[in-house]
Amino acid sequence: MSKKGKEKNTANKAKHSKLLNRKKNKLKKEKDTRKERLKAIIAQHREKGNKEDTN
Repeated sequence: MSKKGKEKNTANKAKHSKLLNRKKNKLKKEKDTRKERLKAIIAQHREKGNKEDTN
């Protein structure tokens, strides 16, 4: 026979899922921004190197 009233863990599970998703999104965003920064630095370095080679 099932329990009457409020379900046992749904509120905590929902909060936990929300927090984990927030954490995953934050880590993914940080990883993507880091990749973009590195790409910009590499492109800048290559451009600087090409200018020095032509002079």
